[in-house]
Amino acid sequence: MKQNICLGVTALLLVGGLLLPPRTEAATISNETLTNAIEKVLQERPDLILDILRKNSEAVLDIAQQGSNLRRKHNLEAQWKEDVKKPRQVRLDGRPVLGPKDAKIKMVAFSDFTCHFCEQASKTVDKLLNEFPNEINLTFKHMPLDEKGPGGIASAYFIAIAQQDENKAWEFYKKMFAHRENLLADGEPFIKKTAKELDLDMKKLEKDVKGKKVKEIMTEDQEDAQKLGVEGTPYFLVNNLVVRGALPPELFRNAIEMAKNNPVQH
Repeated sequence: MKQNICLGVTALLLVGGLLLPPRTEAATISNETLTNAIEKVLQERPDLILDILRKNSEAVLDIAQQGSNLRRKHNLEAQWKEDVKKPRQVRLDGRPVLGPKDAKIKMVAFSDFTCHFCEQASKTVDKLLNEFPNEINLTFKHMPLDEKGPGGIASAYFIAIAQQDENKAWEFYKKMFAHRENLLADGEPFIKKTAKELDLDMKKLEKDVKGKKVKEIMTEDQEDAQKLGVEGTPYFLVNNLVVRGALPPELFRNAIEMAKNNPVQH
């Protein structure tokens, strides 16, 4: 597909002698002659190239996306080189950690269970945790759009569940993102139903959800987000490197590779 555009243009150059001057042999045409011929045809018949682009729209979009990703990669790498010079401290005590606690790469996510882009990013993070099982861990910091809405309530339950069982808290985390539409539609009833499926002490949970620790962690996460200048979710710290938004896996991997050489203790 990617070669079709070039082949199509070349074909246009040769069809009916459109590009070849009279009595010119195709085998002896020079690069300069060919270039001039291409320019002449495109000036006289721009509809020809437009027709090729329409017929190969998927290839065009693919090439454009590759160019966009390459440009974004270069911009991110330049940003990350500056990031390593600026230590960023956030509070992680008392929060569950997914992955080995002594992992070299510490990923911190400021996120919202109701955010579409956060859901997308969570899938990428899951892939990376599976790809680098001994090198990465994840800590989830809460930045719900509405603390009293489904996202804020789900965050409170996540923190409270972790007080009983950290593994079950991460199960809850995965279910919230996997069923984000149910969370948005049904709110707290869906959250409680999910918690019950995890075989938790529901009386303790309902007490802990309204407890001091949940409020403290939620407040600390908001304060840390403000200190870092977080303006939207998802927002990640990969050691000291800042990753904004739901990056494609290949760009996220670039951050991980750079972070390997820049260990940070939060």
